[in-house]
Amino acid sequence: MADEPVVEETNAEAPVAAVAPVAAKKKKIKRSVPYGQVHVFASFNNTIITFTDPQGGALTTASAGSCGFRGSKKGTAYVAQVAAEKAGQAAKQQYGFSKADVFIKGIGLGREAAVRALMNLDISVESIKDVTGIPHGGVRPPKARRV
Repeated sequence: MADEPVVEETNAEAPVAAVAPVAAKKKKIKRSVPYGQVHVFASFNNTIITFTDPQGGALTTASAGSCGFRGSKKGTAYVAQVAAEKAGQAAKQQYGFSKADVFIKGIGLGREAAVRALMNLDISVESIKDVTGIPHGGVRPPKARRV
């Protein structure tokens, strides 16, 4: 028995890993959105500009932080203008954006600067609406002072 050669049996019909068919990549259709909405969120610390289609689906966005500004500079009016120009250029080039309804939220310094930047990009502003939240009842008052 020790002299017998060891024969390894291989099963020719062993299961082979199934290869999933590779789906053909769909060609991206260039969408034309000439009219839409611009949402400006201006807080004390940052300004976020979002270009959307009329239903509210985001097309392009830019913020003070995405434009390379850090710290207390992000809350300034100049940076809001830079962010609006960056998002506006992208929306014009990719989607042919030309008319907009502007919705402004927040009380930061970038409110007016962002709208002015849009007008400088030849995006006609159809309407400007302030959608800043207002408190109904406000915060809980401090407890009564005991003297």
